[in-house]
Formats: sequence, C-alpha cells, structure tokens
Amino acid sequence: MHTLTARPAADLRAIQALTAEDMAAVDALIRRRLASDVVLVNQVAEYIVGAGGKRLRPMLLLLAAGALGHRGPDAHQLAAVIEFIHTATLLHDDVVDESDLRRGRRTANAVFGNAASVLVGDFLYSRSFQLMVELDRMEVMRILADTTNRIAEGEVLQLLHVRNPDTDEAAYLRVIERKTAVLFAAATRLGALLAGAPAAVCDALHDYGLHLGYAFQIADDVLDYAADAEALGKNLGDDLAEGKATLPLIHAIAHSDATTRRRLREIVEAGEAAALDEVVAAIRATGGLDYSRRRALAYAEAAERALEGLAENAHVAALRGLARYAVTRDR
Repeated sequence: MHTLTARPAADLRAIQALTAEDMAAVDALIRRRLASDVVLVNQVAEYIVGAGGKRLRPMLLLLAAGALGHRGPDAHQLAAVIEFIHTATLLHDDVVDESDLRRGRRTANAVFGNAASVLVGDFLYSRSFQLMVELDRMEVMRILADTTNRIAEGEVLQLLHVRNPDTDEAAYLRVIERKTAVLFAAATRLGALLAGAPAAVCDALHDYGLHLGYAFQIADDVLDYAADAEALGKNLGDDLAEGKATLPLIHAIAHSDATTRRRLREIVEAGEAAALDEVVAAIRATGGLDYSRRRALAYAEAAERALEGLAENAHVAALRGLARYAVTRDR
C-alpha cells in the first residue's frame, strides 16, 4: 500500500458533493427538530448550528451507509442525531475551555453566556435521544448511549489533565479516543448497521472511524501550533492558554534539555498563553510537529486499511479521501 504522503491531498468539495443531496435532507431535518417554544433555545441552537462547519460526522454516517448501498430517511435521522450530539459537546466544551472564538466567529457562550450554552447543550443531547428512540432500534440506542457516556468521560478525563505537565502521550490518546474518536466510530458503525452489514463489516467501519478520529484530532492539535490564525478560525495557542498539553508539546517536554523542560512545565502549569513563541520554538527544536504529523499519518493509514475488505465504489473512495484530508488540511 502506498503511503498517504505519496498521494495528492483529498478534494473535500468533491467528497461533500457525493452526499450533498442527503446532507441537504439532514440539514432540513436538523432545523425542523431544533424548534422549541422556548425562544432562547431557538436562538442559541440556531446560532451554533447555523455556523455551518464541515458537518463531517453526519457525512461519515451517510458515506458508510452509502458504501454498503443504503440511503434513506433512517440514515438522515441518525446523521442528525450525530450532529446534535457533536453540537452539544461543542457548546459544553467552549464553556469549560472559556473559549471565545470558533470557526472564525464568537462562541455561543461569548454571545449568550455560559448558563444558556450549557442548558441548550443539554437540550440538544435530549433532543438527540428523542430522535434515536423514534427509530425504535435497540442496537442503535445502545451504541449511541455508550458513545455519549464515553464522550462525557472524555470531558472529565481532559479536565483532570488541564495544566498538568505530566500528561504523557498515552494519557493524551485516551482523551482523544473518548472526546473525538468514539463519535467518528459510532457514525461509521451506525451507517453499516443501517445497511444491514454483517458484524465483521460493522467492526471494520467502526475501526475506520476510530482511527480517522485519532488522525483528525492529532492533526487539529498540530494546527494549533502551526496554522495561520485567520485560516484556522480560532486563536492560535488556545490549547496552551487552556492548559492543555497536546501531542506537539508533550513531545517537546519529553525531548528537551532539563532547563527547557522545566520552563515548558511552568508554562503548562500557568496556562501561559503569552509564552506561545517560546513553546513553538521548543516544539520545532525537538521535531514535535513532524512527530505529531507522523502519528496522525499512521492513524490515517490504519483507517484506510480498515476499508480494504469493502467492494470498491465512490463512497468507499470518499472514505479513503477523508483519511487523506484529515492529515493534509490547513484548518
């Protein structure tokens, strides 16, 4: 198998075009089911859902189902569930992280306040469970109940590592698994489940989603130290300001000389955003960005390998393309 580095970057727009009709149905469903007679719920929910974004997670469900020949209203409904769950986590994340910028505009908590953001996040979680119950499939409910529980554990686990310079790569990966990768994996597994795929195929698509989630998040954490702030749509160094030691910095702490290591530990403990240039210099000196990119690439290649048993079609090719996109994007 050729490595991803030998292949051209994926064209996200071409991948999105493949599911455009289905995603339009998903977006229409999302807007219908956001409706509440509580005005503030509508305002906050519309603010964050209306911000757009790549809608990557619901698209993954549609691509996985389509790879196995399935389309239809049940896929649209579950894709909306996945997006509601993801949106709820964003609302809660931004409050916990005290973030004020996401996708190039003010976060919901910055506009409406922390209380409204938390409570509307709860509304979206409960609305997602109403939608999944309507499908009346116990296996679907089990997967999503387990997934949301793991995501909540991931939030708490990440909190335990805030301003903790002893966070190592293994601990970092445990947070990524629960905060990011499990929802990717649920999306792709559910797509296979809706298509009536055998257990081995459901497992393969779960593995694809899990590995893709790792690749996507590690690449995202690289961008926090390497991207252009305007392109990224958030403040560079946000992770540092929030006291999060992500992989580039974890690698730098582990591989710096004693003096630099001590200084980096102090910066993490203080959440010293003003020290961003100092941290970036240490990360570059130790090859932290290149190391992190290689780790992301390894997960992306593992995602591709998980697809090897599937019959070739445009949707499978798009899933492969997303593995490349995860590690070649600039935002």
